Amino acid sequence: MKYRNIIAAGVAASAGLAAQCASAQGSVSIYGIVDTGVAYTTNANTAGNSVLKMPTLTGELPSRIGFRGTEDMGGGLSAIFVLEGGISVDTGAMGQGNRLFGRQSFVGLKGGWGQLMLGRQLNMSYFSTQKSDVLGPNIFSISSLDSYLPNARSDNAVGYMGTFSDVTVGATYSFGRDTATSGGPAATSCAGEVAGNARACRQVTALLGYDNNRFGASLSYDIMYGNTGAAGGLSSSDNTDQRVILSGYYMLGQLKLAGGVLDRKTRAAAQVNTDSDLWYFGATYPLSAALVLDGQVSRLNIRNSANKTTLAAARLTYNLSRRTALYSSLGYIRNQGAAAIAIDAGGTVGAGKNQVGTMVGIKHMF
Repeated sequence: MKYRNIIAAGVAASAGLAAQCASAQGSVSIYGIVDTGVAYTTNANTAGNSVLKMPTLTGELPSRIGFRGTEDMGGGLSAIFVLEGGISVDTGAMGQGNRLFGRQSFVGLKGGWGQLMLGRQLNMSYFSTQKSDVLGPNIFSISSLDSYLPNARSDNAVGYMGTFSDVTVGATYSFGRDTATSGGPAATSCAGEVAGNARACRQVTALLGYDNNRFGASLSYDIMYGNTGAAGGLSSSDNTDQRVILSGYYMLGQLKLAGGVLDRKTRAAAQVNTDSDLWYFGATYPLSAALVLDGQVSRLNIRNSANKTTLAAARLTYNLSRRTALYSSLGYIRNQGAAAIAIDAGGTVGAGKNQVGTMVGIKHMF
């Protein structure tokens, strides 16, 4: 009987310890977006031929799968992590330079003071347009005029973001902003972390924002340094690519009006030194509980140059449920001078040619 009582007590203690461990493990969730369709664009080459295709990079939103976890450590402090990979639904390939978790891969701590993150993460240029860009990373959007915006992420980064009442502040510092050497607009071949060169491939971003129920505004700053072999003409750590973004939105009942301006200065090899500004203005309105209409006009101006590009796009989304939607997009882009910017993300266009594009697609979120 004595040994039986000891064994019973041991089993009970083990069960209690297991319950405590399970509680301490916190929670992990799986989430994602699967989004694709069929797109048609005119003037896809210098001969003026059109193309019908299934896009690779995005439809209404880029496809992805992610894992998000949190552990409550008590006292208002939590451990967090995110692992998120991009997917090309048309082929099943991985995105962001063929990375397993190319969209985000970080671990950190979160509390009433905000959250601290270490790893590959979204930087402040990404967040600065989140509430003012009504089309987001749609196939026809300001992403076509500046492909960095939907890919504003930093490798090897320490990041912070905190919201206090209606004010949000954030910053990132990267020791080596991008290790990918191929794989679309996200790959710029600047791994950094070079002994003896503290500026090689460094990147600093910062954000100050204000939001309430009726309006909001944000200001962000982003500077990236180059190094030998880096893309975009940033072949030296003395070369820089700088963006300043001012954006905002205003609610008129259910109508949202939003816009912004992006000032960019590239100090690189002489042939790619550029100053440019990109402005955009859009609106979104729910026509019914299930039907939403978005529209936007944007323009990229390369200063001291004849190269200018204007893009107008609209999107109609029909929500079949909370997770599934059908959508159609229509856009027109006008290239002036020697500009050759395609209307669709990842697309092609003949130099100086204008383009019309349309897409129908389906999006499912889980």
